[in-house]
Amino acid sequence: MTPEEILKVEQDIILTLKNIYDPEIPVNIYDLGLIYEIDYTPDRTADIRMTLTAPNCPMADMLVEDVNTQVGKVDGVDAVNVILTFDPVWDKSMMSEEALLELNLL
Repeated sequence: MTPEEILKVEQDIILTLKNIYDPEIPVNIYDLGLIYEIDYTPDRTADIRMTLTAPNCPMADMLVEDVNTQVGKVDGVDAVNVILTFDPVWDKSMMSEEALLELNLL
């Protein structure tokens, strides 16, 4: 895979993540700052390191499964590994400006 092809798949992954919403907050998980790292490798594997707004989130399993399923549908992705972490702990400073505006926090 060329670097351009890898970049295209990573951009498609980001677009996909921007269509997955936290069930309790009307903002997508990418703009919420829940995605810490996207590592797409030439073997067509996407490693997604992410967190949740709270460690005891009742929708954690559903959100992780949604990321797994939706990113797995991206053209060029054969495998997805979602790594859930709470280091660093999420806070609102990780949100994009768009998310802050959407939630009237700016």
